[in-house]
Amino acid sequence: MNDTGEPGADGAFGPYDAYTVRDPEALSRNLARALEQLGKAASEWLEPRENGTLVDQGPISFPEVAATIGKISEYWLADPARIMEAQTRFVGGCFAIWANTLRRMAGETPQPPVAPAEADKRFRDADWSRHLFFDVMKQFYLFSSRWAEDMVARAEGLDPHTRDKAAFYVKQITQAVSPSNFVLTNPELFRETMATNGENLVRGMRMFAEDMAAGRGQLRLRQADYSGFEVGRNLAATPGKVVAENRLCQIIQYAPAGETVLRRPLLIVPPWINKYYILDLTPEKSLIAWMVEQGHTVFVISWVNPTEAHAALDWRDYIEDGILFGLDTIEAATGEREVNAVGYCVGGTLLSAALASLAGKGDDRIRSATLLTTQVDFTDPGDLKLFVDETQLELIEASMAKGYLEGAHMATAFNLLRAGDLIWPYFVNNYLRGKEPLPFDLLYWNADATRMSRANHLFYLRNFYLKNKLVEGTLEIGGERLDLSRVTIPIYELATREDHIAPARSVFLGSRAFGAEATYVLTGSGHIAGVVNPPSRGKYQYWTGPAPSRHETLDDWLAHATETKGSWWPHWQAWIEPQSGERVPARQPGGGRLSPIEDAPGSYVKVRS
Repeated sequence: MNDTGEPGADGAFGPYDAYTVRDPEALSRNLARALEQLGKAASEWLEPRENGTLVDQGPISFPEVAATIGKISEYWLADPARIMEAQTRFVGGCFAIWANTLRRMAGETPQPPVAPAEADKRFRDADWSRHLFFDVMKQFYLFSSRWAEDMVARAEGLDPHTRDKAAFYVKQITQAVSPSNFVLTNPELFRETMATNGENLVRGMRMFAEDMAAGRGQLRLRQADYSGFEVGRNLAATPGKVVAENRLCQIIQYAPAGETVLRRPLLIVPPWINKYYILDLTPEKSLIAWMVEQGHTVFVISWVNPTEAHAALDWRDYIEDGILFGLDTIEAATGEREVNAVGYCVGGTLLSAALASLAGKGDDRIRSATLLTTQVDFTDPGDLKLFVDETQLELIEASMAKGYLEGAHMATAFNLLRAGDLIWPYFVNNYLRGKEPLPFDLLYWNADATRMSRANHLFYLRNFYLKNKLVEGTLEIGGERLDLSRVTIPIYELATREDHIAPARSVFLGSRAFGAEATYVLTGSGHIAGVVNPPSRGKYQYWTGPAPSRHETLDDWLAHATETKGSWWPHWQAWIEPQSGERVPARQPGGGRLSPIEDAPGSYVKVRS
C-alpha cells in the first residue's frame, strides 16, 4: 500500500479504510437529521432579521472589511508590474507544491515547501502529512494564507491603522477558510464522521441550533460546560454583604478572615466590561479571598448590567455614583476616611481619571492606587483599536439605538482578537465533532457578558482610544480638565507580558504619566491568567525593577529587571501592607452603621445579558 490509496494485494485499503462509508443507510439518515437541525439554526438566525429586532450586527462590518481590503487591491492593481510580481510569486509557490507532490507520488520523501508553525495545533494529526490529499490541501492553504498576509505587509502608502485593519481582516478570513474547519478536508473530522456514520454531525448541529437560539439570532458560541457553575455558589462565593447600592452599582463588603485587619480599607474598581467576579472565581483562584486572608477589609464595586434606563450615564456618573459612592460607603461602614484603591483594566482607567479629578479638588481620601493591566496612555493601545475609528464608531453608535451595546458585541470582539484560540477550535469541537466543551470557570465568566451603556461606552472609545485625551491633559469631565501629573500618591502598575488588550508597552508608557514614580511590575502570561495567578499554583513569573524613567523603553527596563518565579500577589502585599496602617479589630460588613441589603455577591451581578 502506498500514499496514493490504491488497495493492497488483499484488496484492503489500509490507512484509507478509515475514510470509507461503513453504513450508507445510517450515514444518510444522520445527515438528514443534521440538516434538520441546521434548518432550525437558520430559522433562529433569520427570525430577528425579518422582524427587525436585531440591530447589533457585531463588531465587524462586512462593507468595512471590503473597503479596507479594497485599498490593498488598489495598490497592487495600480501598477501592472506589481500585479505581475504578485501573480508570479503565487504561481511559483503553487508549482513548488505540485512538484513536491509529484516527487512523493514517485516514492521520494522530499521536505515540504511550506510547513505549519510549530505552535499551530490545527495540523498535528499524522494524516495531514501522511496522505497526499490532506498534505496538498494543508500546504496550499498555508502558502496562500502567507501570500495574502504578505500582500498586506508589502502594500505601500497606507496609514498604519488601515494596514493593521487589513492585516486583521485577512487573518480572520484565512483562519475561517482553514481546511481544518471542514469535515471533508480535515482527516480527524472525516474519520470520526465515517466511524460514527455522521452521529457527530447530528449532535453538533443540535448544539449549533441551541447556541443560535441562545444568542437570539447571533451565534453564542459555547466555550465551556456551564452547567457546573453558579454565581454565588462556587463562583463569587467569598462571604460578604451588599452594604449599599444605587442606580449604577452595589458595594460589597467582605467578612474578615481573622480577629484583626489592617486599618486602611481596600476599594476594588473592576471593569464594567464583563463582571467583577473574575477577581473572585473559584475559592482557590480568588484574589479577593486572598486579600481578605492577608488582613484587608475589602470592598468591591459590582456594576449594574445596563438597560435603556442607563443610556445617558457617562464617565462622570461612573466616577461619582461608583468610585465616590464607594468611598462614602467605606467611611460610613468603617469610620475610616482614607483607603487604598485597586483598579482592573478599564476600571483602572476610570480610577486614574478619578484620581486626577480628586487631586484637582484637594480630595485625598485615596492614599495609594494599584492599577492592574490598566491603560492611561493609548498611544499604542493594542488590537482593540482595530475596532475604533470614526467609521466604526458611527456603526457602534447606530447599533446602540436601544441605549446600550449588547454584551455579545464586546464578547465577539474579544474572541476575534484570538480567533485561532477562542473561536475555531470550539467551532470544530462543538459543531463538527459533536463534543461538549469541558467545564472551565474562567470561560464561564467570559461568557457572562455585560451590556455597555451608550453614553459611557462612546465617551470611552472616542476620548481614550481615538483621541488619547487623558494622558495629553485635554480630557474634561463635568467641566473639569484632568491632569494626571497632580496625582502624587504611590502607584503600583501591573502589566502582563502577553496582554493583547492592555499591552505591556502601553501600560509602561502610562506609568510615567503620573506625578509620582510608579512601581512597575511585569508578569508572565496574559490579561487574565497573569493577574489571576494565586501563589499556590506556582505558575509564571514576574519582573521588578526601578521606576520607569521618561527616557527608557520597556525593553530598556527589562534588560535590568529582576525575574522572580511564581505569583506577583506576595510582592504586591509586601508593597501595600506598609501603606495600610496598624492592625485593628476585625470589622463585620456594615460595621453596625450600615444595614446589609443582601448576601454577596448581590443581585446586580446575577443579571444576564
